[in-house]
Amino acid sequence: MAAKVWIGVDIGGTKTAIVVSERLPEVRDRIQFATLPAKGPERALDLIGKGIVALLKKRGLTTSAICGIGVSCGGPLDRIRGIIQAPPNLATWIDVPIKAILGRQFGVRCNLENDANAGAVAEHRYGAGRGAGNMIFLTMGTGLGAGIIVDGRLYRGTDDLAGEIGHVRLTRGGPIGYHKRGSVEGWASGGGIAQVAMRAVEDARKRRHRTLLTAHRGTLSARDVCAAAKHGDAVATRIVRTTGERLGQVLAILVDVLNPQRIVIGGIAMRTGDMILGPARGVMMREALPTSAASCEVVPAALGERIGDVAALCVAVGL
Repeated sequence: MAAKVWIGVDIGGTKTAIVVSERLPEVRDRIQFATLPAKGPERALDLIGKGIVALLKKRGLTTSAICGIGVSCGGPLDRIRGIIQAPPNLATWIDVPIKAILGRQFGVRCNLENDANAGAVAEHRYGAGRGAGNMIFLTMGTGLGAGIIVDGRLYRGTDDLAGEIGHVRLTRGGPIGYHKRGSVEGWASGGGIAQVAMRAVEDARKRRHRTLLTAHRGTLSARDVCAAAKHGDAVATRIVRTTGERLGQVLAILVDVLNPQRIVIGGIAMRTGDMILGPARGVMMREALPTSAASCEVVPAALGERIGDVAALCVAVGL
């Protein structure tokens, strides 16, 4: 009997990954490329199609071996119609009908899902969320979104928009995220960290305060800031600590509103560990209702860097 495989496509503002699996959560093979949103969706869609064909060919398979394709992407999007609707990190992807495009190209069912929802299901089935009836997953990548598991099932909300915690305003001023100044996404995401870092470096240079960050030329990224913090850079350490404290405020809101058993965080918090999670847990414990806070574990995503791959495959199989 010929092998049957699932295809997962994880589209982010920085990179797009394509993976193939015969049995979840195992990833048999993968390829990735820079998404380059400024170039529009056409280039990336072409590379996705070619990438799927290349993965199949490498395993000696044809398109008839595909059971289904799953696309995981940041919102906003229309899951039912399969349309990507210009997410903040993919601003040029305006009403892209990716479900129809890939469905026609490969003649199979294609599902589209918000990456936070997909990540929540992946961690609940195979990662740090196993055994938790009520769980929240936070993406914390270029942006920040939440996937919510209630009584063991994904909670979508009335309009499929549950979990958009990144859009909530924390402060009147501050970094911009989700097109809103002072939002959760502005304060607790890679994009927000980069904004805060550029302002902090500008101030430090005016004071002629030399650090690893002020010596950096060009645009700073969250990766640059976290790397500098790990090397003891004072400016970077302050930025990372502030990010953790703002994240803690977000966790307190989620704990008070949803009373979860576990909050699983991927992306930056997963990579930096207690540098961000330590301050975040501290603020959460101070600000949330004591009983609810004591009942909630805050842990990094157990699937690690595989989470985007496994999440996209879960979309292919069905959430």
